[in-house]
Amino acid sequence: MSTLPLVVVIPTRNEAENIARTVSSVVGHVRAVVVVDSHSTDDTCKIAAGLGAEVVEYTWDGGYPKKKQWCLDRVRPEIPWVLFLDGDETPSRELLAELRAAFAAGPPSVAAFDIPLGYWFAGRRLRHGHTIVKRALLDRTRCRFPEPADLDAPGMGEQEGHYQPLAPSAARLRAPIEHEDLDPVRTWFERHNRYSDWEAWLEVHPAVKEDIRRVKSRQGQLFHRAPLKPLVSFAYAYVYRRGFLDGRAGLDYALAMSFYRWQIGLKAREYRRG
Repeated sequence: MSTLPLVVVIPTRNEAENIARTVSSVVGHVRAVVVVDSHSTDDTCKIAAGLGAEVVEYTWDGGYPKKKQWCLDRVRPEIPWVLFLDGDETPSRELLAELRAAFAAGPPSVAAFDIPLGYWFAGRRLRHGHTIVKRALLDRTRCRFPEPADLDAPGMGEQEGHYQPLAPSAARLRAPIEHEDLDPVRTWFERHNRYSDWEAWLEVHPAVKEDIRRVKSRQGQLFHRAPLKPLVSFAYAYVYRRGFLDGRAGLDYALAMSFYRWQIGLKAREYRRG
């Protein structure tokens, strides 16, 4: 197999710091690499095009479909299988080999693949305290992102929320996608401040929150209902998952996620006060 029979789609906005590494990690390994850009004001598009990626401009109209579903509908539709990568993600060499094995006998029978995320925080790869799995590889003919009634919620905008795309069947791969953001750590807090706006809005719209809970991963569904989320989050990442073995970065990450959960609770209480 000369190239994998899939298109890598990279949704971006101002990813000049990271995009070269992401594009370079997949060009030549797959049939097509497409950067779908939301009017970046830096050199994201120029860098991506210079490395051999196609660049498509995206403008959100305020409704559904949002950005990733728009990509499934419109970007290289002649290629059924789509691998979504963020602008700061790269597939590991082991993952590329695993994908070649999965596609060696033709298109897989399952409709999607869940892929673990190798997460970097504060300059260090977390080996213990981070356990996210992403449904990142989809057969677009059988998968679709949900459309919950959250268009009035702040925080997410053009992005789909923190939930999984719907698939009639899925398998889990073993090798990871590496998520290493080279931007300053302040950008992590800026993003999660926006995300916490969305999560807090869900807390005061329980019907929408329940719809979203159903399309989260199993871990996400369990945590969705947990009480005392800041404490549970810290205990899970730092103690149960042994984040302390990741050194200072493990502590920093567990505290950051606990703070994120605290933000959600605080903002939700403010909503309820009117």
